[in-house]
Amino acid sequence: MAYRIFADFYDFFNEDADYDLLSERVLAALREHGVSDGIVIDLGCGTGELTLRLAQAGYDMIGVDASEEMLSVLQEKEFELGMSGVLLLHQELQTLDLYGTVRAAVSTFDTFNHIGPVDEFERALCRASLFLEPGGVFVFDMNTPYKHRCILADNTFTLDADDAVCVWKNHTTEEGTRISIEITSDGETADESFFEYSYTQEQIEQACRAAHLRIERVCDGETFGELNPESQRFFFVCIKE
Repeated sequence: MAYRIFADFYDFFNEDADYDLLSERVLAALREHGVSDGIVIDLGCGTGELTLRLAQAGYDMIGVDASEEMLSVLQEKEFELGMSGVLLLHQELQTLDLYGTVRAAVSTFDTFNHIGPVDEFERALCRASLFLEPGGVFVFDMNTPYKHRCILADNTFTLDADDAVCVWKNHTTEEGTRISIEITSDGETADESFFEYSYTQEQIEQACRAAHLRIERVCDGETFGELNPESQRFFFVCIKE
């Protein structure tokens, strides 16, 4: 899945996201495990809110996304901030290919839920791990089965921005949760659709083992406290073995 039309509106409709708290927790996880500088890759970087915060914290950032449109928005933000040096790669995570290794990898806002069935998810996780240095840190989050089953389910959400309306429709299928996005802006309507896939904690842990990633911590990805039956997001901190 690669956002195209939605890329121009992503930040408007995601304005409630607490990127400051998220970057604080990601930075804490990196520094706690000895990664205070060096190359860090943001997998599924989107419009770059986290990527640019990590760059400002002193990391040499690589942003990877399957959406050229999202990468274009990130590049514009970097220019507006007077920054430079973030390497942007237009790649699918299942076939990630780098010229060398990185000290850490991050992936947030359920990027890996979009990959595909569990075997494709495991493949993408293995590709990410392949380019991590031994002892490198991988921090990622994912939507929980509870969120797919009880929050997204077959519900429809309408999001309003100053000059656009987004209708987000969810439909549960055997393959996963099919999500269609319809955006109306200046009297014109465009739409795109994609799947999100639901993975249990046990399936994620198995994929981590296959990727030689040792799980150091898993918690609620919104409160960053203990997981509970109604947690909507997992937050994993892993070490490359």
